[in-house]
Amino acid sequence: MKAPLWPFHTWLPGAAAEATPASAVLMMAVMDKVGTFGMLRYCLPLFPDSATLFRPVVIALAVIGIVYGAVLAIGQTDVMRLIAYTSISHFGFIILGIFAMTSQGQSGSTLYMVNHGISTAALFLIAGFLVSRRGTRVIAAYGGVQKVAPILAGTFLVAGMATLALPGLAPFVSEFLVLIGTFTRYPAIAVIASSALVLSAIYLLWLYQRIMTGPVTDGNHTITDLSKRELLVVAPLLTLLIGLGVYPKIALDVINPAVGHTLGAIHQSDPEPAQARLSSRERSSPAEGAHP
Repeated sequence: MKAPLWPFHTWLPGAAAEATPASAVLMMAVMDKVGTFGMLRYCLPLFPDSATLFRPVVIALAVIGIVYGAVLAIGQTDVMRLIAYTSISHFGFIILGIFAMTSQGQSGSTLYMVNHGISTAALFLIAGFLVSRRGTRVIAAYGGVQKVAPILAGTFLVAGMATLALPGLAPFVSEFLVLIGTFTRYPAIAVIASSALVLSAIYLLWLYQRIMTGPVTDGNHTITDLSKRELLVVAPLLTLLIGLGVYPKIALDVINPAVGHTLGAIHQSDPEPAQARLSSRERSSPAEGAHP
């Protein structure tokens, strides 16, 4: 399976650890979106009845992947494998939004494909720049990098905050839409998926603390800061993360009509709000109890 949905994810951590940073970016920021795009473009329109029938199964696997990927990311000692496990968790959100089959969920999921590609590309590239300087992917080998390479540390922090969906950065909007869209149909599932928000803060802030803060460990004094060429690569990604976080409408205006067409093709609509259902029952009760 191209999309790293649990338990079909086993190719991803090893591939990320062995690939070069550029190959990892191409694989996880671009190519693995083929799977989730296929779900929206082909799976749902061609097999709407089967997709609806197996929706609970796929949603259950997506939620497991969200929590599973976040928990395993916390325990990683290899920076590249850690980022790979975060992708498993984030792809769970994308698939959850698709199969919640609500307009907010699918809009958030489609936007998440874009935002995840940008944030993961930025994080992998900056981590790759760091690994190429130090020559190791082991997190314990680092420490105090922000004192010798402050720009590298700052860009890593922005990319990391985007990955954990900090408000004001692009992934927050898409993750919020997925959770809201899921909550309207499956409140309990949305609550369980929300636990990943706490877990993502743990693994990314702890990663930053171990690599960037504290005293400069032996071997890290020679780490140089980002060059102009490297900044030229990273700056557009960080600009997009901030721009789409502040003004996501530019992307959602393109996404929403396509989502509406997909939901119409599979004969799905948003659930009626609970308050609207309650008001409808209250209005109908007197008429039902009236006698001529």
